[in-house]
Amino acid sequence: MTRSIMSIAALAALVAVGSPAFAQDVISAAKAAGTVGEQSDGYLGIKGTVSAAVRKAVDDLNIKRRDAYTGLAQKRGATVADAAAVTGCQTLATRVSQGQIYRIGTGDWQTKGAGPIALPDYCAAAGN
Repeated sequence: MTRSIMSIAALAALVAVGSPAFAQDVISAAKAAGTVGEQSDGYLGIKGTVSAAVRKAVDDLNIKRRDAYTGLAQKRGATVADAAAVTGCQTLATRVSQGQIYRIGTGDWQTKGAGPIALPDYCAAAGN
């Protein structure tokens, strides 16, 4: 990661990508069911088979996240992937609740326990 990515860490927490209430309810229910989780790349992922409504809600939210990451990357002179990854690190560290699933890289889905998630090494360079 480039040095400019470290400056993104301070702003990444401000990237709030909303979705309509229904879509958010669908995503929240899927997270509770263990079929949707956060990923270290900054996007939501799907574990297994889900309904069309869940898939659409996840796809729609990921499109909004990509738009936000694109704007953030342009402001900071970074790549979209790096801006997304910095936000992914912060999301894994602060927003994944006990019992929810998450995935680091292309690894297996894991369930968050009572302690903190073991973050990838690049998260430390991003200020996490």
